[in-house]
Parts: sequence; structure tokens; C-alpha cells
Amino acid sequence: MSTNELKGWKEIPIGGVIVEAGNSARYETGGWRTFRPLMDGQLCKNCLFCWIYCPDSAIEVEDGKVKGINLRYCKGCGICARECPAKAIQMIEEAKVSAGE
Repeated sequence: MSTNELKGWKEIPIGGVIVEAGNSARYETGGWRTFRPLMDGQLCKNCLFCWIYCPDSAIEVEDGKVKGINLRYCKGCGICARECPAKAIQMIEEAKVSAGE
């Protein structure tokens, strides 16, 4: 079956079943974003709340500190910004970033 052909209903796994462990790294979902997180390193207290709450594991941590946000996996949900007690993460419109504003 080529990648352009759709599977029939008998070939699709039952919903909620993880057929292959560790396959989420292949699904880059950053292209879905309409808002992008912008982190201010000066305000960040490295509490790691953003890392804990991020549903996409897009927050990169190294040596117990937030290193950055992997935009290939960030869907722009804004949970990181909402949960940040230091307000170090702001959500900005992706279209404004793309336009260079």
C-alpha cells in the first residue's frame, strides 16, 4: 500500500490502542499552531511547571533548567503560558511571527 492510499475500516486499529510504543516522536504537530509560545529567559524561574503540564513534551529541559521550546511539537495550546507562575511565557499569533512583526 502506498502512502497516498487510505486504509479501509478493517485495517485501522481500534481507537485508543497504542500499536507501536514510542511512535509519537515521528508526529511533528507544530504545523497546527495558530499561537506560538515566546519564553522570556529573564523571567523564567525554572520551576518546570511548563514542562510538567505540556501535553506534547515540547518543553526542552537540560540540567534541571528550561532550555527552550521545541516548536516542531508545540501545538500552541497555551497551557505552558497559563501554568507559568512567573508569566515568563506569552502566546503570540503565529501569523504575526511569520510576517516578521
